[in-house]
Amino acid sequence: MPITTPRNPALLLDNQLCFSLYAASLSMTKLYKPLLDALGLTYPQYLVMLVLWEQDGPTVSTLGERLNLDSGTLTPLLKRMEQAGLLERKRCADDERRVQLFLTPAGAALQQRTTNIPGCVLAQTGCTVPEVVALTRQLQQLRAQIVAVQPP
Repeated sequence: MPITTPRNPALLLDNQLCFSLYAASLSMTKLYKPLLDALGLTYPQYLVMLVLWEQDGPTVSTLGERLNLDSGTLTPLLKRMEQAGLLERKRCADDERRVQLFLTPAGAALQQRTTNIPGCVLAQTGCTVPEVVALTRQLQQLRAQIVAVQPP
């Protein structure tokens, strides 16, 4: 079967921003996998831990907003992390519908074992710190612009 090229360059796979972001995301997750496997964490669990190391005690809804994850995704993830002894879920005293998340001593101690991860990732990207900072800001800005035009 002969290969055809679309007449419109906007329809070429390599010209798609969405595909570049998707492929880069897959590559980044693959880069993290051996680093996180050594700690017994999945990538989503690592993201949860990053939030908790920044501020212990957020509500599940606050965590979901930070990570752009819905409760259907978060609930089983948090249950597994609680069973692993990394965090505790506690109902808020003033509103029992809300659940707060707290690090356990094991979850807090795990942070010390992750301090090498950013440097390992940076080295494997081949980028400089200023390049990574600039790219991160561009991606945050892109996301904010996309969210701003999406209907509620």
